[in-house]
Amino acid sequence: MAGPLQGFRVLDMSRVLAGPWAGQLLADLGAEVIKIERPGIGDDTRHWGPPYAKDANGEELEDAAYFYCANRGKKSVCVDITTAEGQKIIRQLARDSDVLIENYKVGGLAKYELDYDSLKTVNPKLVYCSITGFGQTGPYAHRPGYDFLIQGMGGLMSITGEPDESDSQTGGPVKVGVAVTDIFTGLYAANAIQGALLERQKSGVGQHIDLALLDVQAAVLANQATNYLVGDMIPQRLGNAHPNIVPYQAFPTADSHIIITIGNDQQFAQFCQVLGQPELANSENYATNSARVNNRSVLCNKISDCLKNETSEHWLTCLEENNIPCGPINNIDQVFDNPQIVARDMLIEMTNSQGVKVKLPGNPIKYSRSKIDYETMPENLGASTVDILSRHDKESY
Repeated sequence: MAGPLQGFRVLDMSRVLAGPWAGQLLADLGAEVIKIERPGIGDDTRHWGPPYAKDANGEELEDAAYFYCANRGKKSVCVDITTAEGQKIIRQLARDSDVLIENYKVGGLAKYELDYDSLKTVNPKLVYCSITGFGQTGPYAHRPGYDFLIQGMGGLMSITGEPDESDSQTGGPVKVGVAVTDIFTGLYAANAIQGALLERQKSGVGQHIDLALLDVQAAVLANQATNYLVGDMIPQRLGNAHPNIVPYQAFPTADSHIIITIGNDQQFAQFCQVLGQPELANSENYATNSARVNNRSVLCNKISDCLKNETSEHWLTCLEENNIPCGPINNIDQVFDNPQIVARDMLIEMTNSQGVKVKLPGNPIKYSRSKIDYETMPENLGASTVDILSRHDKESY
């Protein structure tokens, strides 16, 4: 069965990650996504390498691997929006589209009459999604915003990294290893767009969506935010530990590290049996999660002393046999070799018309009837310009 968004057209005027991530998700769900790019340059991430994609002979292509993470399923169309002709093309495409995604600076498209107020006169049904660092309003509205910057300003780095009192040489705040604020913003954007399309079925008109990276980062602080807002407790960096559950962290073994994630008291009691330390579960200092949180340091040291006596493979086997939540810390290559990842179709291979093949992470959404669309791999710059523009009345440009 076709993707649930088949028949919808999206004009993706965004670059880098947050906006393109939203556009790619909509494409995976079946929408026709037209990616507008600068002639001769394209999306900035086309040049964010090495590494670069390679052809069948192993020769490097022009596009960096980074570009491929957020641009499958899209048609690349080159338009110079600084020219009158380019502006006419965008207006024509917007007239025939359901959605427009952009991440220009606040007011940046107004001078070309490509902002929401201008385009809604061309297409009142248009759902127009603007993604910026700080939003369309507020004292920071005109500041540029980038994921790393927002991870710091939005509190994420204050809870990521080793604690101040740690002896680790890697202490201090650190960013997450992928641009999660961008990705979360892209996911919120895709959800907001689909919500606006559903609302449009009732009202008959589109609307403007104003998404800010800083707003998103504040929202996804989740339990760490409510620990402060409700519990009046400012969260601190705990390394790999959990602020509200113990033991729930990485522990050293004889040869590496494993992750233990104990979710309740019954699991903890069974865990202690596997460790050969059943008395820990009966101690008033550790019998309940609240007690374990209050006695975190002493308990975790005891657990570490036990786990260091055997290898990771030994402990993972024993813990899994007893249904104790645990796991290894895999490298990226191990992730995509994992039989569960392979079985779930999370590793896909795509081929373009020139025979170039790339492997990409799959979409995690599994519908019972609808399908995820993997028909178009990320295109070369401007590959669909002639095809897309020829579908429209050229005289209107």
